[in-house]
Amino acid sequence: MEFEHEMTYFRLLAREEASSFHARYEESIADVEKNLGKECPMVIDGKRVSTGKFFEDRSPIDTRIVVARFPLGSEEHVSQAVDAAKRAFMHWSRMDYRDRVGILRKAADIMSSSKYDLAALMTYENGKNRYEAMADVDEAIDFMRYYAYEMERNDGYVRVMKNAYPDERCYSIMKPYGVFAVIAPFNFPLAITAGMCSGALITGNTVVLKPASDTPLTALRFFEILEEAGLPDGVLNLLTGSGSTVGNALVSSRDVDGIVFTGSKDVGLSIYAKANASRPRPVITEMGGKNPTIVTANASISKAVEGVARAAFGYSGQKCSACSRVYVHSSIYEEFVSRLVEFTSTLKVGNPVERDTFVGPLINKAAYDKYAMYSSIAGKDGRILIGGRQVTDGMFKYGYYVEPTIVDNLNSNSVILREELFLPFLAVASYDRLDDAIAMCNDSEYGLTAGIYSSDEDEVRYFLDRIEAGVVYVNRGRSATTGAMVGSQPFVGWKMSGISGKGTGSIYYLPLFMREQSQTICS
Repeated sequence: MEFEHEMTYFRLLAREEASSFHARYEESIADVEKNLGKECPMVIDGKRVSTGKFFEDRSPIDTRIVVARFPLGSEEHVSQAVDAAKRAFMHWSRMDYRDRVGILRKAADIMSSSKYDLAALMTYENGKNRYEAMADVDEAIDFMRYYAYEMERNDGYVRVMKNAYPDERCYSIMKPYGVFAVIAPFNFPLAITAGMCSGALITGNTVVLKPASDTPLTALRFFEILEEAGLPDGVLNLLTGSGSTVGNALVSSRDVDGIVFTGSKDVGLSIYAKANASRPRPVITEMGGKNPTIVTANASISKAVEGVARAAFGYSGQKCSACSRVYVHSSIYEEFVSRLVEFTSTLKVGNPVERDTFVGPLINKAAYDKYAMYSSIAGKDGRILIGGRQVTDGMFKYGYYVEPTIVDNLNSNSVILREELFLPFLAVASYDRLDDAIAMCNDSEYGLTAGIYSSDEDEVRYFLDRIEAGVVYVNRGRSATTGAMVGSQPFVGWKMSGISGKGTGSIYYLPLFMREQSQTICS
């Protein structure tokens, strides 16, 4: 079965049916609002588990809104979930890969039929506007279908090898490791969760999933969809609670055979060190970025302005792929910056439920306070061209709303230019020689995404040959550094942005969850 992208809004827009998108999303918003505030369980071995101790999942749109209440898991729950996954592995790993593919495909179909409800829930839980929330759901569907396609295309990763002797038959067979801990982020609570879990599950591993505490309800919905699709008990277990308790216990468990994580560099490196302290285990990580874009003198300024702004301020900059640095040729610097500031001023900051909102709230108070801190630093270290303020008037005082911010005149050692902020901050600087711009791009511990705008093929080739990033875009108007599509643009981090050197949504991703066994059968 061939793979095709879901692309809900794009397809409706192409058919001039955008009105149906908005109508169905708004119907789902009304349904979601009726069901907020419920008490939800963890899931261990197919059983719903409560602990008597709960945390509240509050909406960043309005912190008076309780999206749901979830149990605080303990180390004992981790032990129970890992044991359940270990038992389930015996059957799941030996199942014909085509049966696992069938379950994942069915889950993708169920998710597709529920996409508007899932997008509406995501808006309330993590603050994405309707377009980005639907894109998140679409990407989750794409991950499941693409990995199903890859398993089929590779015939379950069984290869007949050349015989060494006439009486031998030789095979290379990729086999699952066992139990994988999946530690998921808040910013793509369905797409990244589905991608990491699907990679582990479809290759025959079992999973203990620990979602971000800001987005546990989306993870529970993902589990319920897989359960409806026929996933056996214990194959996927869901634990909620703090990273310091549940996350650490998962990473430290001797019965966890592999870990897949998306999040910050510091946490990723800590997981890698802990996981391999006693024995080697696969750790598959994506650990953020400080993503640059170059705008040359030969660029389409209008395309570059829109692409950079969308990459910098989409989902309030809370993407590891967000554009956070832009280097502009000195001959067009003033014009580009002026037009970029003007374009940014048109981006509506507001409630993401509303149709015309582009910049929604930050995820939580920690991010909100961090924005205030970096705004103060930006004002001292450089010049704030637009933004730099928290939005607190009217209903905004109950959420985590901030202005998209552009800064220039920064010293090259400023933290604004060097640290991943995960906020709607964009630093702008000028350059005279392309090799200097590329050197500034590469002068970072990260190497995730990068972009360039130029009509000069020699400039583009020079950039592509020298840029140190795993995901690179040229003249992309829809976004300078974000928006990788499953099966088309593998999402891979270099340097401190990743460990494996292989990307999600890639032909190389599934083998990360398996180990090779050489089989020789003599007659």
